Amino acid sequence: MGDNNGADGFAPLRVKRVVRETSDAVSLVLDVPDHCSARFRYRAGQFLTLRVTVDGQDLRRCYSMSSAPVEDELRITVKRDPGGVVSNWLNDAASEGVEIHATPPEGRFCLRDNADEIVAFAGGSGITPIMSLVRTALGSSPRRIRLFYANRNRDSVIFAEALDRLSEKHADRLVVAHHLDDDRGVVTPDAVRSFIAGAGTADFYICGPGPFMDTVEATVLESGVPSQRVHLERFSVDPVPVGVAESSETTETVVIELDGKTTTAEYRSGNTLLQTARMSGLRAPSSCETGSCGTCMARIVTGSARMLNNDALDDDEVAEGWVLTCQSLPTSQKVHVVYE
Repeated sequence: MGDNNGADGFAPLRVKRVVRETSDAVSLVLDVPDHCSARFRYRAGQFLTLRVTVDGQDLRRCYSMSSAPVEDELRITVKRDPGGVVSNWLNDAASEGVEIHATPPEGRFCLRDNADEIVAFAGGSGITPIMSLVRTALGSSPRRIRLFYANRNRDSVIFAEALDRLSEKHADRLVVAHHLDDDRGVVTPDAVRSFIAGAGTADFYICGPGPFMDTVEATVLESGVPSQRVHLERFSVDPVPVGVAESSETTETVVIELDGKTTTAEYRSGNTLLQTARMSGLRAPSSCETGSCGTCMARIVTGSARMLNNDALDDDEVAEGWVLTCQSLPTSQKVHVVYE
């Protein structure tokens, strides 16, 4: 394959096997070349950033591993998304032998090093990283797990058979509750409260569509679970609504320090700090662009910005001025940001 490590960090991986999970979801087993194997070791719950070319356009999307590190393969699972160019292409055109470029695994939606119970909530394709966490916890620890899995209907349940097998094999440790919207309507706070009743000290993992995640997160926190025990993984971030970038102070300039050079850019309303850096011709680091991986983090030393989404930085980092530039809109007249 020649040089498998591009300057932008992407390596070519070949599709080794295609598994049709449902009518609108597919799993791709990816073949990692031996000399890349160390770079592509991953923790349960992490994701790959893929770069694919569709109709002449280079597009990047993030997909979580559904395999577990203890398994001898690297597998992602992709659900078709109406209007989703990449997810549709992967479902329709990704076949055995096709080459897909990917960056090494990233993400912090990972198991904490303890023996506490795991309470997981998955909605639709949000089962993908949850499945990796469940497989890993069952295979490498004595932890008890309860999984609440919501789908539109029975036909859209990904991993239905695999979950049945795991439930039978680990009946003393794994409880799976399926919720089908066409039977019971959308997930309500009462359904969440009922499911978590009796859970003691536990780690909570939530992944799925935005409204589902919001309902589950709010209900879990209201029940008294400490926020540091609640872990979220968002697959996408909604577009910036019109007017959201407006603040009491209009931003005029953004000063960017990157690779030892300082650039002063005129700010264009509505752009994130990352977009501002790109428009200035800078090769600023980035990967997922959903606020999940932390690759684009930088520190604000003058001025302020607010993040639309943050699933990568902890409170201490934010207090020190760190932001995810892909999610940050300036809120002061001048902003000085440093990539360190």
